[in-house]
Amino acid sequence: MRPTVKDVAKLAGVSPKTVSNVINGVVFVRPETRARVESALAELDYVPNMSARGLRNGRSGMIALALPDLLRPYSAEVVHLVVELAHERGWGVQIEQTAAEPTREFELLSKARAYLVDGLILNPVNLDDSAVMSAGPLPPVVLIGDVDQDVVSQVAIDNVAAAREMTEHLLARGCRRIATVGTPEVPRGSSGAGVLGGTAESPGTAASRLRTIGYHQALEAAGLPIDPALEVSLDRWSPEGAAIVVGKYLADHELPDAFFCFTDSIASGALAALWSAGIDVPRQTMVAGFDNIIESQFMIPPLTTVDFDRRAFVAAALDLLAERMADKDAPPRRVMIPHRIVERASTER
Repeated sequence: MRPTVKDVAKLAGVSPKTVSNVINGVVFVRPETRARVESALAELDYVPNMSARGLRNGRSGMIALALPDLLRPYSAEVVHLVVELAHERGWGVQIEQTAAEPTREFELLSKARAYLVDGLILNPVNLDDSAVMSAGPLPPVVLIGDVDQDVVSQVAIDNVAAAREMTEHLLARGCRRIATVGTPEVPRGSSGAGVLGGTAESPGTAASRLRTIGYHQALEAAGLPIDPALEVSLDRWSPEGAAIVVGKYLADHELPDAFFCFTDSIASGALAALWSAGIDVPRQTMVAGFDNIIESQFMIPPLTTVDFDRRAFVAAALDLLAERMADKDAPPRRVMIPHRIVERASTER
């Protein structure tokens, strides 16, 4: 027969409640006690019957958070806050990496339908590929990030306005030839068509498209031309990718007045490439980023970047998820989190 919590408790010499605390990982258990319980769990090959628990009380006490790339500092900050704030609500959190693959989103949606998790927070990078748009009736789901949709509730920032303001910040410092790093492979104009979300004809993530639009708007308002030669695309938004691409760009192009990088991680790679080329930042060219990750203030020089209240962002996502868990048929809501420009030495002269 399938072993029970009582069987595990008897073998470990603890109470069933202690076993539950170890399994759920929400309440602190002394390391030596945890070790005995985990040994008993392994010996009995115990597997929690989450489906049965869900049928008894309607909830598993677990939610899932899925991010495209857990390797990046931004993701680490989001995971930390989700776990911390979910713990205050008595929820456990299952962390997943989707790698921007819709099949992994489908798997998570299936888990929610099977009562293995009570709800999902997803961060799709491109709406066209997201399982949310083609998975049929949805369990409680909240999106975080930049895709534009009206199917489920969402928390986001105004990427277009933020990118426009950062470009204006660089223009105000005398920059005229501003390169972007992270734009879509096919640069888009800012005519207004498909401004939110993009189309199959505009490859790249939703964030890259929206931030490019804001950049274009600022240039047009300043009476400056949109130069595709100043728009640098990346296959993957990473420091290593940015360092390689910016290094190659420097070898083939005139040095621009500034680099507006679409994430701080990209900016760190750009700064490394500029340092390797012997280029002084900000005296010879300026660098700006996006996200204000913790490391941005410790880059050399400290990075000017777009900031938003990450705690408020995560708290809003959990609030929306709680609403969806209480009433999955409630109309979807979108919460926009304010942003600001944090000025640091990378754009000072």
